[in-house]
Amino acid sequence: MRELTYVEATVEALDSAMARDPSIFVVGEGIGERGGNFNTTVGLFAKYGPERLCDTPISERGFVGMCAGAAMTGTRPVVDFMFFDFILDAFGELVNQIAKMQYMSSGRLKMPILLRGAIGIGHSAATHHSGSYYPIFAHLPGFRVVVPATPSDAKGLFATALQSEDPVLFLEHKSLLFNRGDVPEGDYAIPFGEARTAREGTDCTLVAIGSMVDKSLTACEKLAEEGISTEVIDPRTIAPLDMETILASVHRTGRLLIVDETFQPCGVGAEIAAQVIDQGFDDLDAPIRRLNGAHVPTPYSPTLEEAITPEAADIEQSIRDLLAE
Repeated sequence: MRELTYVEATVEALDSAMARDPSIFVVGEGIGERGGNFNTTVGLFAKYGPERLCDTPISERGFVGMCAGAAMTGTRPVVDFMFFDFILDAFGELVNQIAKMQYMSSGRLKMPILLRGAIGIGHSAATHHSGSYYPIFAHLPGFRVVVPATPSDAKGLFATALQSEDPVLFLEHKSLLFNRGDVPEGDYAIPFGEARTAREGTDCTLVAIGSMVDKSLTACEKLAEEGISTEVIDPRTIAPLDMETILASVHRTGRLLIVDETFQPCGVGAEIAAQVIDQGFDDLDAPIRRLNGAHVPTPYSPTLEEAITPEAADIEQSIRDLLAE
């Protein structure tokens, strides 16, 4: 093991895959010589050149459509959106072409395209640079939706995404990009649809997504000093969603809290809660609770950002409230 940042881990996975597979190329704004706004392609331009590290104009719908066509011919495009909010300009291409092409062609045409971008609230990025949107894409058949929380998971899941025949949305919370953690050397891949138990516990289950994993672990460490034992599940992928691990945890603990920075209405937490009610109702000793970011546009002010985002203290209080049910 050695420590890498989250983004360094993904660069390592991308570099290794590009060295093996000449069909992989990257497009995006500033991903060439500059190495990307978040250093997502640092050092790769010098190794692979402008044909495989293709700087683009500000034309999201254009280069997403181009990459959809390229994927149908058998290449593996990686679209680097910088901020994932920008993908909305290409929504028609994503929903009507990329997500549906394999079905429309009866499987004759594959869609091995990886679409990556920074998500989440923080650093005064304001409302046009802070969206996450993964509940929308998880709702649409055809996409794989990946939200890693650690550098080691980011590398392993990125490697899997680069081998997928399906379109993958790889969403990286910008507050995690420069976090450091142990990352195995060499190539490895983490399968989609396998959640990680980030902390074992007996009193309640907490499902945390993306940046909420670290905040949840901080809250649980503090509660552990009082003898409160919380199990933390990191789904890692939203589509496919590993309900087996969540249900097994709820079976042991009897309580469930879902923590997600994204909006509560029609969110991932609602889907998880519905499936637990459907398949694990008899295991529940209390109502399922959800803790989400406020259902408002993201403000610019750091103070207001903090006010609308679940923090460790909010998670701690939510666990206490759940145990009091």
